[in-house]
Amino acid sequence: MAAKKVKKVSFKKDQFIVYPAHGVGRVTGIEQEVIAGFDIEVYVVSFEQEKMTLRVPTAKAAVSGMRALSNENILKDAFTTLKGRARIKRTMWSRRAQEYEAKINSGDLILVAEVVRDLHRTDAQPEQSYSERQLYESALDRMVREVAAIQKTDYNAAMTNCLETLSIARSRQAAKAAEEAANKAEDGDAEAAA
Repeated sequence: MAAKKVKKVSFKKDQFIVYPAHGVGRVTGIEQEVIAGFDIEVYVVSFEQEKMTLRVPTAKAAVSGMRALSNENILKDAFTTLKGRARIKRTMWSRRAQEYEAKINSGDLILVAEVVRDLHRTDAQPEQSYSERQLYESALDRMVREVAAIQKTDYNAAMTNCLETLSIARSRQAAKAAEEAANKAEDGDAEAAA
């Protein structure tokens, strides 16, 4: 059985990257370090939001899931995902929470957008539980940070963009549902009159 070949990725100093477990970071340097007697080249990645620095061996960057920022097409697909109808499975919350957590930590912008879409609540909807709110805020934060880095804007502008997209989509869905309900009522009245 042949070993799976992992494509080597390379990043430059000052490049924004996404690390699955921590979100968007910036490569602040590429250094040589001696660890347990071995000379290892590492990416030094700074995560401002978490005030943390991570050292990732360059040979293990791809295996760890570290990747460049998403391109414009993936960003467009993520916003299309936000506009979609929420898909909430009828399974126990603990199982759904695990799935949401896995999507957030996948580092995949579209999967993170799915979590944001599914857990977003309008003012008219019931209040979220504490754990639901935590997952929603975590997913929204991850998405907003990547959107800000891709669009080269600040965090607040990216947050506004994401929330407006969600609000517009929910308003359209509510209007469509009301229209469908009105049409059903009219059809029912017409059948009763016949």
